[in-house]
Amino acid sequence: MINVLIINAHEVSPYSPGRLNATLVDKAQTLLQSKGYEVRTVSMQDEIDVEEQLEHFVWANRVIIQSPVNWMSVPWSFKKYMDDVFTSGMGGALCAFDGRSESDPKKNYGTGGTQTGTKYMLSLTFNAPKESFDDDNEYLFQGKSVDDLMFHMHANFRFFGMTSIPTFSCFDVMKNADIERDFERFEAHLQEYF
Repeated sequence: MINVLIINAHEVSPYSPGRLNATLVDKAQTLLQSKGYEVRTVSMQDEIDVEEQLEHFVWANRVIIQSPVNWMSVPWSFKKYMDDVFTSGMGGALCAFDGRSESDPKKNYGTGGTQTGTKYMLSLTFNAPKESFDDDNEYLFQGKSVDDLMFHMHANFRFFGMTSIPTFSCFDVMKNADIERDFERFEAHLQEYF
């Protein structure tokens, strides 16, 4: 059985109500349930119970993080979620601390993950255009990719022993959006990798 945890990391604000991220979560849930998968969803607007969240991670063998990219990272509420839930999971639910041993404390940092059978996917929404990435001539990202920018997120999940499914991104969503095409690409991405 494929068990999928989808986390909507969007922080609702007057500036950004989060309709796109919520719609992507709904589309993923509908499509994956139609394939016979069990799906649970969590939103940063939910009341977060740490033990319940850890149970979701133990239950899931696929995790989707649906997030806008705010100031080159995830929103503050999801960072707080990670600080609370991920730290509590260090006793075995997500990892057996950091993987190092007392006999050799300088080696194997980050190898204590207990979620080795779980895959994760970042699904991101950007104000930045796609052309801002992977181009040495572009000022801000200097030739770096989306995954380079989100390396810290990949490192978090690798710390738990998870393996990545290719990242999905919607670009230029505020000034030059092509939402219908993004939805088509998203569904094709899920069909290919789930």
